[in-house]
Amino acid sequence: MKKIITPFLFVFLIFSKNISAQEAKIKSQEGFSPQIGTMVSMLEDLKKRVEYQVKNLNQEQTDFLLDEKANRIGAMILHLAATEVYYQNATFNNGAFNEDKKWTLALQLGKKARKKLKDKPIQYYMDIWNEVRAETLRFLKTKDDAWFNANMEGNPNINNYWAWFHVMEHQANHMGQIALIKKRMPKK
Repeated sequence: MKKIITPFLFVFLIFSKNISAQEAKIKSQEGFSPQIGTMVSMLEDLKKRVEYQVKNLNQEQTDFLLDEKANRIGAMILHLAATEVYYQNATFNNGAFNEDKKWTLALQLGKKARKKLKDKPIQYYMDIWNEVRAETLRFLKTKDDAWFNANMEGNPNINNYWAWFHVMEHQANHMGQIALIKKRMPKK
């Protein structure tokens, strides 16, 4: 019997060549309540995939601009960290967001960020994101599923679960954007 490889299966096989069978499972992580542990599994999986895409970028690639309105990959990694900090504050600190210029610039991106967020190696940005993620995990370990399903303080329309789901989907969106930018970089 001949095996048929559909386009979906082909893309999955190519993409997953660097993912072991254990890494390809979403399951609640030890040390967290069940629902939070599942979200942590998804957050960490996406972060690993983003990191895999960027870990070998040189300085020119890290700072590459697709066009005059695009963002650099390094800036996008800092943006992912800043978004996570924003949601840490929204969910853990009752919405109190520290208006640190580093985070504000990285959250907004745009023209100012194109001028300022450059000339650092990709690991610089990953180290910042790693520190932010460690803080996220530390806080999430102190919470339970009742908190996860509760509304964010001061916002009855959003629960904490949605906030962290949004952080996860935000990572996925930028992972796709990073892949597109990498494909458009000039070949040497």
